Amino acid sequence: MASSQPSDSNTNALSRRQLLKVGAAALGGGLLAAGGAQAQRKPSPTLIVAQGSGLDRVSYATNWYAQAEHGGFYQAVATGIYREHGLDVTIKMGGPGINITQVLAGGAAEFAMGGSTGVINAVREGIPLVCVAAIFQKDPQIIMTHPGTQRFEELKGRPIFVSKGGLATYWPYLKARFGFTDDQVRPYNFNPGPFLADPSSAQQGYLTSEPFAIQREGGFEPVVFLLADLGYKPYATTIETRRQLVETKPDLVERFVDASIKGWYSFLEDPRPAYRLIKQDNPEMTDAQLAYSFEKLQEYGIILSGDALEKGIGAMTDKRWQDFFDSMTVAGVFEPTINYRAAYTLDFVNKGTAYYTA
Repeated sequence: MASSQPSDSNTNALSRRQLLKVGAAALGGGLLAAGGAQAQRKPSPTLIVAQGSGLDRVSYATNWYAQAEHGGFYQAVATGIYREHGLDVTIKMGGPGINITQVLAGGAAEFAMGGSTGVINAVREGIPLVCVAAIFQKDPQIIMTHPGTQRFEELKGRPIFVSKGGLATYWPYLKARFGFTDDQVRPYNFNPGPFLADPSSAQQGYLTSEPFAIQREGGFEPVVFLLADLGYKPYATTIETRRQLVETKPDLVERFVDASIKGWYSFLEDPRPAYRLIKQDNPEMTDAQLAYSFEKLQEYGIILSGDALEKGIGAMTDKRWQDFFDSMTVAGVFEPTINYRAAYTLDFVNKGTAYYTA
C-alpha cells in the first residue's frame, strides 16, 4: 500500500548554506535510511544508465515510494518518450526523510517533485528553486470521516488526526476558512488505528491511499472530503528545478517538461508500462492499490481539470498562484512580502492539449 505522502512543506528552518551542504547526500542517505523492509529494496531499474550516446542525462527525484501518483514519469521512461526528446532520465525514488528542497539545492537531482507551498517557502529562504510545471491541478490531500458525516462543517469541534506537515500547510487554511481550532488536533503518525477506534474522529490522508487502507482494515468506506474542492488549492506533483538550470539550459528544461507531460497523457491511456517499472522500484505495491489510485486520479479530476482541460496537463496560471498565495497569507502561512512570483515560471507549459497528444 502506498501510505500517505508527506505534506508540501520542505524548507523548514535550514539556511541556504546548510541546504547546499547536506543536499548532495540527502537523497541517497534518505533512501538508505528509509526504514525497515523499505530500505532493503533492490536498486531501481530506472537507476541503471540507459545505453546510447547523444542523450542528456538528468534525474527526477520523487517525494515518496513509487506509486500510480508518479505514473506519468515512469511511463515516459518505460515507453521511450524521454529518449525521443534526447533525454536519459533516472527516476530517484523518495521515501521518509527525503527533503526535496535539499535534494535540488544540493544538486542531487536536476528536477524534483514538489508543490506550491514548498517552493514558495524555498523562495522565502533565499533558495533559488522554481516550479516549471504542475501535473496535479488538485492536491489529493483529504480529510476523511466515519460514515454519517454529511457536511465538512460538521467537523468543527471534533478530533482530527493531523500530521506535523499538515499543521504547517493545510491546517491553518482550515482554521481560517472553517473556524477549526488547535484543540481539535490529534497527532497523526500514519497509523489508522486511533481513527478506526473513534467513530467521532476524522483523519487526514491522500485521496488515492488512506481511503483504500480504511476499506481494507476497517471494513467500511470512509466519507472523503477533498480539500481542493473546499478551496485549498496548491498545485501538487510539480516539476521543480534550480533557477540556474532554467536560465542556462532552457532547452533541456523544456524537453523534460514536454516529455513528462506526454508521459502522463500516455499513462492515462494505458498505465501498464508504468506499472511494471513502479512495481520493480516498489515491490510492496499491489495491483489493487495501483488500480484504486488510477481510478481516483480520474474520478476527482486530479490531473485533468480546470486549466489543464484546455491548456494541457502541467498547466499553471498567474491567477492560480496569486489566489493560493493570498489565501495562505490570510491564514498566516506566508508573509505578504514574499516574492511568490519568483517561485514559478509559465515559460514551459500551457501549450494546449493538441501539442502534447499529436
